[in-house]
Amino acid sequence: MAEILVLVEARLRTALGEPDARAAITFLGTDRIEVLRFIDAEAGLVRYATLGMSAQPMADPTSALADPVKGPRAELLLTVRAGLADTDQVLRPLAVLAATPQVEGVVVAPGASLDVGEPLWPGAPFSSVLVAESGGLVEDLDLDAPLDPVRFLPLLPMTSNEAAWKRVHGAQALEERWLANGTDLRDPLRRSVTLD
Repeated sequence: MAEILVLVEARLRTALGEPDARAAITFLGTDRIEVLRFIDAEAGLVRYATLGMSAQPMADPTSALADPVKGPRAELLLTVRAGLADTDQVLRPLAVLAATPQVEGVVVAPGASLDVGEPLWPGAPFSSVLVAESGGLVEDLDLDAPLDPVRFLPLLPMTSNEAAWKRVHGAQALEERWLANGTDLRDPLRRSVTLD
């Protein structure tokens, strides 16, 4: 499905500009995952996007047989403020998250929590992320039927307290809490939102 990845990269370039760096990681038994870095100097942001997760559809883990054609497809996006932390170290954790559907047979969808079990970058107060809704920064990419569209899912880093609170109260409640407190979700060093 290399042609899908060509279309996905073209969509990323259209939305985010030219990547200034890219890294490729291959895990045993999985397809290669690339992570592209896009610098938005004007806004003071760095954006990271996976490339390779959408090559295969995600399969329902309860299905006896994975459909090689139909099923949801996605890539992951992470946006952080530039220059505050060594966020380039997030490349491997992002690739790990993008390989999760192949390795663990899970479907990554909005509202889900993903955890890498270690800080996303050195000194990061986050080891997990909340998967947000697609359609914002990068529009979904429609593919020829019967293929599902590729969705570009933003990742919102969560502290361990936020992740635990989200498990009890749900993703929407956590997002509302962030919004009510004016939380800067792009701050790579931010503290946990007040949870009571």
